[in-house]
Amino acid sequence: QVQLVESGGGLVQAGGSLRLSCAASGSIFGINTMVWHRQAPEKQREFVAQLTSGGSTYYADSVKGRFTISRDNAKNTMYLQMNSLKPEDTAVYYCGVMGAKPFWGQGTQVTVSS
Repeated sequence: QVQLVESGGGLVQAGGSLRLSCAASGSIFGINTMVWHRQAPEKQREFVAQLTSGGSTYYADSVKGRFTISRDNAKNTMYLQMNSLKPEDTAVYYCGVMGAKPFWGQGTQVTVSS
């Protein structure tokens, strides 16, 4: 069974940066689309970023130009580089792998203070 573990969240001031990591239990990132979602308190879970096995990326309008999704297949790890953070980015961030069955991590908290 695939397992995903997010890390790198924390507290940061507005305008700061964080890099989230998502480590997988197997070599799966090279053949599957991977995504980041987030969920803020009292809000619906929302899509943040996507990276296909072929290297194509797609971002939610709210994070374009500020966030970058990437992967390192050799390390079985995906990343979300978050720059110019805003208080509205505060949420629990989840990584996912979109195969025949989607797999999701437990999430990591990102809090952006003003």
